[in-house]
Amino acid sequence: MLYIDEGKIGEVLAEGFKATEGHIEEILAGAGSLRRLSLQEAAALLSIEEPRMLKRLFEAASLVKDRIYGKRVVLFAPLYISNECSNSCVYCAFRSENRLLKRRSLSRDEVREEAKCLLEQGHKRALVVAGESAPQGKKAVDYYVESVEAVYSASVGKNRIRRANINCAPLSIEDFKRLKASGIGTYQLFQETYHDRTYRTVHPKGPKSDPDNRMDAIDRAFLAGIDDVGIGALYGLCDYIFETLALLMHVEHLERRFGVGPHTISVPRIETASGAEFTRRVPHRLSDEEFKKVVAVLRLSVPYTGIILSTRESPELRDELFGLGVSQVSAASRTSPGGYSQPDACDDAQFSLNDHRSLDEVIGSIISKGMMPSFCAACYRRERTGQAFMKLARPGAIKDMCAFNALITLKEYLDDFASDKVRTAGYALIEKEAGRIDAVGRQALGRFFDAIDNGVRDAYV
Repeated sequence: MLYIDEGKIGEVLAEGFKATEGHIEEILAGAGSLRRLSLQEAAALLSIEEPRMLKRLFEAASLVKDRIYGKRVVLFAPLYISNECSNSCVYCAFRSENRLLKRRSLSRDEVREEAKCLLEQGHKRALVVAGESAPQGKKAVDYYVESVEAVYSASVGKNRIRRANINCAPLSIEDFKRLKASGIGTYQLFQETYHDRTYRTVHPKGPKSDPDNRMDAIDRAFLAGIDDVGIGALYGLCDYIFETLALLMHVEHLERRFGVGPHTISVPRIETASGAEFTRRVPHRLSDEEFKKVVAVLRLSVPYTGIILSTRESPELRDELFGLGVSQVSAASRTSPGGYSQPDACDDAQFSLNDHRSLDEVIGSIISKGMMPSFCAACYRRERTGQAFMKLARPGAIKDMCAFNALITLKEYLDDFASDKVRTAGYALIEKEAGRIDAVGRQALGRFFDAIDNGVRDAYV
């Protein structure tokens, strides 16, 4: 598989798992420097099993998350536009052989209606998701561009989707350029598994059966000018330690070639899916403790990246992972095309979910943990992407901007959408966090709040 040296990973594992407790303590003690860890250091941390050292690992990850992003947690929702797919991924309900699924691709108007449903909940950020087949008579990139434009055209009062990211099939450089021109934020593509033999086994047919084409798609996106990319592995397909080190090897490749690593890393675990028997006998299922370790090691290994957690996980585990490195979460998700506007469409979901809370309930939970819910999309629109973003994120300089914009977007949500209980808790959090800002900053925040009270929406710095 391109860029992944399985032999080297084996050597790193052998070395890392010989690390002494003293060496591991030394790695953790240096977490505050916010430097990238080597593969060997990441392997050493993945070898931790003793509860006392796991506690130290989690504390270090929490420290780094706070130093980079502060207390803010960004919220978004996936918006599935199609479940038509030409692939045979054994773990996915969208697999081409699944006859239990009703296939559909949303029209432009239907995509707009889905976006309006998200806006009515209070969402401002959407992740457009599509199966790897375009509607009949359309080229894939044309359909993606049309759908992104439909998302941005939706409005509910003064509220619009502020950032549409996309998770779609690999494209050519020219098609990626067209996708970028549509105004997308992050282009997201998961390798699923970085283990070559496993990859070929679980993707037996279809365009996705070529692991090198999928891996190289991220490079092509960069070459097309998309400088915010998201990568990830589907945990459960292969050994989680190998998968994590291979993912970090992919990060190293991107940094070497483009000088920029991934804007986000996602950490989905396999969940049961209709018509996909494989998901009922996951070969490398992670325990919750192992999963928490993966999140913590990723946070320490790639401090600057956003770590995304989906509603595959339970409410309790999601709430715990906010403090271990997760910085972005989906909420009130539907994983079927039309799932927000047509409840019966949820029968054709890609996989089962474990967090069924409303957006308001998730926001209330985040606030109860003393963290700041955020719908901010300012970096994309201020051209703080790619290298510009990394220059701010790597030393932790993005934190204050994140906090300021989080408070602005939280007030907008509280005024327009929140329940009485969440509104009361949210205003208390705003007052507390505003008190941490210096006098000049508080005056500026006050001006933004006055504007919101007077009907202004979508303010940011």
